[in-house]
Amino acid sequence: MNPTLFKALIASVPASVLFTGTVVLFWKVRNLVSLLQLVGAGSLVMVVLVHVFEALHLFPSMGWGLEHSVGHYLDISSIVAGFTLFPLGYLFQGLRMRKSPEL
Repeated sequence: MNPTLFKALIASVPASVLFTGTVVLFWKVRNLVSLLQLVGAGSLVMVVLVHVFEALHLFPSMGWGLEHSVGHYLDISSIVAGFTLFPLGYLFQGLRMRKSPEL
């Protein structure tokens, strides 16, 4: 099995659980904080999908794995968005719950 595909499949489990949890949260509480978490978790799922596409050689015109390609910039921007927006949403949710016990 391709090592990149194996790593992407392993990473898909926590990313999917995180995304599912944020979808449920957004379904219950529609506010900016839950939207930040949803977009951040969706970006992390996009990172996993990019690596699956790279491993399976899907959409070769994206230039997966090549520096200065569209696929590379999609991967980097998804990582930055995911690891910025989700923690910010989580932090703001924690601060909000500290003030009032309901979501």
